[in-house]
Amino acid sequence: MMNRKCILLHTCCAPCSSAVVERLHEQGYDVVLYFSNSNIHPEEEYLKRLDETRRLAAMQGLDLVEDVYDHDAWLAHIRGLEDEPERGRRCLKCFEYNLGRASGMAQRLGVPDFTTTLTVSRHKSSGDIFAVGSTMPGFLAIDFKKQDGYARSIKLSIQFNLYRQGYCGCEFSKR
Repeated sequence: MMNRKCILLHTCCAPCSSAVVERLHEQGYDVVLYFSNSNIHPEEEYLKRLDETRRLAAMQGLDLVEDVYDHDAWLAHIRGLEDEPERGRRCLKCFEYNLGRASGMAQRLGVPDFTTTLTVSRHKSSGDIFAVGSTMPGFLAIDFKKQDGYARSIKLSIQFNLYRQGYCGCEFSKR
């Protein structure tokens, strides 16, 4: 019998989480989902993504920890970078905000490691995410795009009939 380790997974949405959870299980991890996405705007979109994540957690028998939605705090964190292009400095500050919250939650829960679904997206630079995450205790740099992770997330989201959003989440990425 394999000894399994617990990992906290910062999850941006259910479609991305589906393939990442599958991969982490294959690597011997028990996964706790952490939905912390105060960057998502409007709140209706946030709630739609949260509901889908709840549904996925129930389907897969996963624990889900939900952060408080505080878009104003996120806006304050990225202030001055609103006009930055996608994949620019605003995104780095966003990663810092969300991964910092995940690191803190992992510590509070006593979970030794955490990672993020953000690296499964073909629209995100895994190197940028790793650079930000490497400054935080417990961060595991795993590139979930590898081994066709993004394609697998598409396939699983269709299989599970998951809502797939058309933009990263913040009002600036929607432009």
